Amino acid sequence: MSARDLAPVLLVLGVLAALPFLGLSGSLLNFLVTTLIIALAGLGWNVLGGFGGQYSFGHAAFFGTGAYATAILQMKLGWNAWSALGAGIGLGALVGLAIGFLSFRAGLRGSYFALVTLAFAEVFRILANAADFTGGAAGLLLPLRPGLATLQFADRRLFVLLVVAFVGVALLASRWLERSRFGAHLIAVRENEEAARALGVDALSVKLRAIALSAAITAAAGGLYVQYFLYLDAGVAYGTWISVEALLAPIVGGIGTAFGPLVGALALQGLGELTKHLAGGVPGVDLVVFGACLIAVIAFAPQGLLGLRRRKRKARAVPVGA
Repeated sequence: MSARDLAPVLLVLGVLAALPFLGLSGSLLNFLVTTLIIALAGLGWNVLGGFGGQYSFGHAAFFGTGAYATAILQMKLGWNAWSALGAGIGLGALVGLAIGFLSFRAGLRGSYFALVTLAFAEVFRILANAADFTGGAAGLLLPLRPGLATLQFADRRLFVLLVVAFVGVALLASRWLERSRFGAHLIAVRENEEAARALGVDALSVKLRAIALSAAITAAAGGLYVQYFLYLDAGVAYGTWISVEALLAPIVGGIGTAFGPLVGALALQGLGELTKHLAGGVPGVDLVVFGACLIAVIAFAPQGLLGLRRRKRKARAVPVGA
């Protein structure tokens, strides 16, 4: 990647890293952490769904695996939080590879692949809800032990910086996909898998690597989630909420673009919080707004908010009377 590719990423990361030091309240810091974790999950979904064209409805399977592995390794086996988070990310990638191998080898794509991923996430949710080592229906509560080794910071601004660092790595991975040979193969498979195969692209290998990378990034979001909120149950870890949030962010922000998931997460979470504030805490009102936003984006801006900006630039570039 050139300096020109890196400059926007570094600028965005600099702004995000500066935000917690602008005197934000505790609730705004919580909002920022939650939004960045959802943006990270969206960046993971975007690798497979945006660049690869393999829409998943079950990224909760990877989010929950990363979250549960991080929590269980610390609580049951006494692992260091950093090692547990790394292992959670690795395990998430392995789960992605397993689901991808079973699905892609069977030739599943489109709505069939989407439904299979949703089914896997639901099976994981049921198993986690019934197993003893996951805490069953009661869930897991990480003990509060502030310290660098436990990834628990008395100053929440430090945790924001940690999440910004993970978002930065995911953004760099997305920029690399936009410029790399592997990214070109992934996009070729998305556009026309048979034509890509005819040109010598190993479509199965490309899709498996994409789902492993996608799952690893989403598992990192799950690990950070449990490390910040210190509580986890099957509904949180494998619930449909995170699958929906992960796919909505890139669709609204700009699917198949590096910055789309981040823009979409900021827009949706900001709008959701504003709506809840104006509606006086009516349950589910933010979900209604999310649904309305999704319909509006699909109808009027199929390339997302970043696509609107590009379309406006093109319109300005066209000379009058052309």
